[in-house]
Amino acid sequence: MTKLKKEWYASWFDTPYYHILYKDRDYYEAQVFMDNLTNYLNIPQKGKILDLACGKGRHSIYLNSLGYDVIGVDLSEQSIKHASQFENELLKFKVHDMSKPYPEQFDAVFNLFTSFGYFEDESCNLETIKSIKTALNEFGFGVIDFMNAEYVIDNLVAEDVKHVEGIDFYQKRSVKNGYIVKDIAFEIDGASHKYQERVRAFTLKDFEDMFAQAGVYLLDVFGDYKLRKFYPNNSERLIMIFK
Repeated sequence: MTKLKKEWYASWFDTPYYHILYKDRDYYEAQVFMDNLTNYLNIPQKGKILDLACGKGRHSIYLNSLGYDVIGVDLSEQSIKHASQFENELLKFKVHDMSKPYPEQFDAVFNLFTSFGYFEDESCNLETIKSIKTALNEFGFGVIDFMNAEYVIDNLVAEDVKHVEGIDFYQKRSVKNGYIVKDIAFEIDGASHKYQERVRAFTLKDFEDMFAQAGVYLLDVFGDYKLRKFYPNNSERLIMIFK
């Protein structure tokens, strides 16, 4: 049996295999980023933060531990089910499509770890930025933490195999029609599985164009989680602050 999913972000993220493949994500690095970002933005004590496309909630949980009132939302029902076990009075998780407006306003809306540019319908990318804008209060800031597509393409590893929990994940990477594509294949319990990740290779210029269309203003751009200057050829991240 071979499984090939069309809407990859709505299916791959909901499988246990996605979380197995990426189980070694750097939690310390994520915490350093949240420390630096919240200090830079000077978010008030118990300030409200929306973590847009929160996955299993690692950023939301840490932000809440810093004293913020956090709502984490994601399209993946399984991820939200997992994250919900960590809920408290100031930490909630909900299933939500990030391209649709969220019916509350916040001191900050964070879209982290390249959780953007997935949609088959390209208009949804612009709609997501517009939705972030509507979710910001008068003093709120939007943050998109995206890959630096130029750097990623220049350093693309065409093929590799990652062995995790007894599973060999065969990964092939390519650039097709403006997307950075990763094809993932593996076998488990006698069944073959195939999934594909597709992310639009947006550049800073692309985001500037979308920000202009959405009526938001780009305030700062950083190139890593220590909030150092962005360099198009050398920075690994493209972190944008806007309102």
